[in-house]
Amino acid sequence: MTVAATPAPSPATTGGQSGVRLARSRRNAELSLLLLAMVLVAAYGATVEANLLDTVTPDFWMPAAALGAVFLGLHLVIRFLAPFADPALLPAVALLNGIGVGFLRRFDLGEAPVADRESLAIFAGIGGRQLAWTLGGVILAAGLLAIMRDHRSVSRYAYTLGLAGIVLVMLPAVLPSSISERNGAKLWIEVGSFSIQPGEFAKLALLVFFAYYLVRKREVLSLASRRFLGIDFPRGRDLGPVVVVWLISLLVLVFEKDLGTSLLYFGMFVVTLYIATERVSWLLIGLVLFFGGAYLAYLLGSTVGGPFANFYVRAEIWLDPFADPTDKGYQLVQGLLALGTGGLFGAGPGGGQPEILPEVENDFIFAGIGEEIGLFGLSALLVVYLLIVERGLRAALAVRDSFGKLLAGGLAFTLGLQVFVIVGGISGLIPLTGQTTPFLSAGGSSLMANWLLIAVLLRVSDGARRPVTGGGGKAVRPSGGPPEQLHGAPTEVIKP
Repeated sequence: MTVAATPAPSPATTGGQSGVRLARSRRNAELSLLLLAMVLVAAYGATVEANLLDTVTPDFWMPAAALGAVFLGLHLVIRFLAPFADPALLPAVALLNGIGVGFLRRFDLGEAPVADRESLAIFAGIGGRQLAWTLGGVILAAGLLAIMRDHRSVSRYAYTLGLAGIVLVMLPAVLPSSISERNGAKLWIEVGSFSIQPGEFAKLALLVFFAYYLVRKREVLSLASRRFLGIDFPRGRDLGPVVVVWLISLLVLVFEKDLGTSLLYFGMFVVTLYIATERVSWLLIGLVLFFGGAYLAYLLGSTVGGPFANFYVRAEIWLDPFADPTDKGYQLVQGLLALGTGGLFGAGPGGGQPEILPEVENDFIFAGIGEEIGLFGLSALLVVYLLIVERGLRAALAVRDSFGKLLAGGLAFTLGLQVFVIVGGISGLIPLTGQTTPFLSAGGSSLMANWLLIAVLLRVSDGARRPVTGGGGKAVRPSGGPPEQLHGAPTEVIKP
């Protein structure tokens, strides 16, 4: 077979007035939703002050205004650099980010002496630092949109990014525990006051490599060896890639002592593989390999110990947290009690006691927020996360090149899987992990990496929704059909 390059249709830039009007209306919708999100964040801050201070200070609106200015700047960048991007992504993420900053501000007020609460500076404490990290993350996202004008351009560096991702994943495991271990998991690099979680950036680099690799190998990986119970299973010789990633995920589980990170890396590869091949058998193989490996690590932890001991202890806490509720199971028990105390409607923003919950600003922020907004409020937050994942998957379905489909689909699933890992650990569904809740938890690494993830989804959705020139020079929306390349790049045509 031969591959011939043919020019792709040029995007509607001057002649497609309908496409221009579409872009303007979508950006205006984005702006309206963004303003609504900031109004909700301001209302949340006012309610916190009313419950904690018995009054609402004249400055209650300032954190929401500062966030609104930051997000407005990104909105303007999107308006000019990605005018056809999905209009729901930025407002949804801004709402989550704003609620996170608001809760961390509430945590600062709760930790301060009662007499000093009204005078606590708006930009002080953990909440103030999170505002600064938000600004940094948004600047990175805007920079990525400015540099990456076409999502396919990043595929040129796929192997470099893959190698960098593996190095970032394994680096904390080989460093001394004194500078890499926190709360039993080796996920950090800490030197003095500087700390970074390299795995947050590794997932982006690895996803680019996975998408690039699977686009080129999907035909081989789609071949079936035999059919069992109506499912086509791959040939044994094609299991190599999934076995390699499985072994790396087990190394992460054992030496970095974190189930969530291991599940995240392996899960995003298997799902990207499923998107590429449409073979359900890869999902079944992935589930058997991962849970079989995790159970083996548990058995080795109970008998051999050594590097498997930490995972065994976490699994034991998960199986019965109330066996030692004042020591090993204290954090999980307090999280479950916080969720139970919140009930359906919660104690109200500022009405709970999240200060007694260990790591409430990081790993357990979902439980702390849940105590105050209840099951209904948490369900609303999960719906916002679900909306972001759905819009990412929609971009993956609509984009006209295979690399973009795998990249957007993998990014959307990774975000959803990370939320599942966090909520599952807090609620007792799976063992506790060292993952942070995207856009809510305090910390710069997670926040900036996830803003980069959103920037990539915005770029892919811009390519997917961008009109192409139809007959007569009119701008028309793409409506399926064969994959087409965008922005004037050549289209790959496969000829027998």
